[in-house]
Amino acid sequence: MNLRASAIFLSARPHGETAVIARFLTEEHGMLAGYVAGGRGRRMRPVVIPGNLVEAELRAKSDSQLPFARLELVESRGPWLSEPLPAAAINWVTALSASVLPERFAYPELYAVLKAVLDAICGAPSARGWLGGLVTYETLLLRDLGYGGGQAAQFAGFDAALAAFDRLFTPIEKHLLAGTYGDVMSARILLRTRLAKIIGTSHS
Repeated sequence: MNLRASAIFLSARPHGETAVIARFLTEEHGMLAGYVAGGRGRRMRPVVIPGNLVEAELRAKSDSQLPFARLELVESRGPWLSEPLPAAAINWVTALSASVLPERFAYPELYAVLKAVLDAICGAPSARGWLGGLVTYETLLLRDLGYGGGQAAQFAGFDAALAAFDRLFTPIEKHLLAGTYGDVMSARILLRTRLAKIIGTSHS
């Protein structure tokens, strides 16, 4: 393997003293994993943030070897990770993607929708501007991975998008995340808890 591509950074798992095993989603090559030397060092910490847009260069001597990855930051989501609701949304969609997408299978539509959702989370003034897109991404994940899910929908408002978000809890837990390592659904539960505060504010 020897490739260079724009990518959405999804996750970083510590490896050894300072490295990480990174997962990131590309448009043409799907989700890729790579060994990032110094990934927990001062220089790379701002780069290996879930949701970041990066330029990734991967090199491996064989397809069976974990590639070495060099990453360059293109756009940071770091500033939004100090905001509870955007942080919860970014952490959920990236953790879900890293957990369920098969490696080296291209899903150009999922890549485009995930990037649009992340842009909306960081650009919209509130969750009313991005929750529908997040639900669309979850729906497409279910569809493209073979669990139905239907087509992307247009939601009449925040309450309709939230109801759709709630309906997807069981299919995501039962199908997408069945047998995965770790409690990824806890990130979705945290996001739902923070979305509930919007409801309380709107009806107060």
